[in-house]
Amino acid sequence: MGDMLIRNIPEPLKREIEQAAHKGGQSLSGKAIDLLRKGMVAEREAKPEPGLSAWEAIRSAFAAENAIDDEFAKIMDEIEGERKRDFGRPVEDFE
Repeated sequence: MGDMLIRNIPEPLKREIEQAAHKGGQSLSGKAIDLLRKGMVAEREAKPEPGLSAWEAIRSAFAAENAIDDEFAKIMDEIEGERKRDFGRPVEDFE
C-alpha cells in the first residue's frame, strides 16, 4: 500500500475527522481513507460518463425503469422534433 501526505488541512476539518474517527472507533488514517473512498464514489456517480449523448442518457434512464418500448420511441421522436424546431428550421427539412 502507498502513503499519501496531505498538507494544509484546515484545523476545523482535521478536528472533525478526528472526532468522527474516535466516535466510530477508527484511526485517523482509517477514517480519512473511508472518507476519500466515499468521496470518490460520490464524484464518479455525479459525473455523466464521457461521450454519453443526451439520447443515450435519456434511454438509460428509461431502461433503468424497464420502460423501453414504443412509448420511448414516440417520446424521443417528439424531443427530436422540438429540438429541430428550436433551431428555427422546419422539421420537414430534416426528414
